[in-house]
Amino acid sequence: MAEKLSEEERKSWMAELEHARQEHRDLDAAIEALLHRGAADQLQIQRLKKRKLALRDRVTFIEDMLTPDIIA
Repeated sequence: MAEKLSEEERKSWMAELEHARQEHRDLDAAIEALLHRGAADQLQIQRLKKRKLALRDRVTFIEDMLTPDIIA
């Protein structure tokens, strides 16, 4: 699919990919901070982890969009 993307589309996907990766890193840091604080709200941590998993799926999807199909 990547070979069908225009340069503008590719730049847009790359920007979204970087944003999703940054948000994923930020969530990881937030989860770690809550866990180290001791009196962590388990529901909040669970929600952050769920969002982090969704972002990981989004990153994988975008990476697949940007990777050219290789016909074996």
